[in-house]
Amino acid sequence: MRIPRRYIDEMIEHAQGDAPNECCGLIGGTPEEAQSIHRATNAEDSPFRYSIAPREQLDLMNLIAERGEEMVGIYHSHPRTPAYPSQTDINLAAGWPDAVYFIVSLERPDDPVVNAFRIAGSTVEDVDLQIL
Repeated sequence: MRIPRRYIDEMIEHAQGDAPNECCGLIGGTPEEAQSIHRATNAEDSPFRYSIAPREQLDLMNLIAERGEEMVGIYHSHPRTPAYPSQTDINLAAGWPDAVYFIVSLERPDDPVVNAFRIAGSTVEDVDLQIL
């Protein structure tokens, strides 16, 4: 998936700003390219889980659709662990099997890492990011 560098930077900034809690948001675009990023509020207010309140999620998805895009990605942070899906992440992914899951790790605060995955059932596959 192609993604502009500024979106990677925005995810990292959001993660740093919401630490020690997880941050979250949605990404609009096409299956080949991220074209917009939309910050959300972590309704869980937790360092271990994230969720977007249903009304906010609907509003963001409508905004993405109004732009003529699809919701192609979901991002969240791991404030203290690697940028790899936890079992909780895998369980939550069942609702959005076509999405690319971006995870921002702040495990090393001076060297944040962003990785992307497709999650289908219990299968986790790396997504090759082409940063523009």
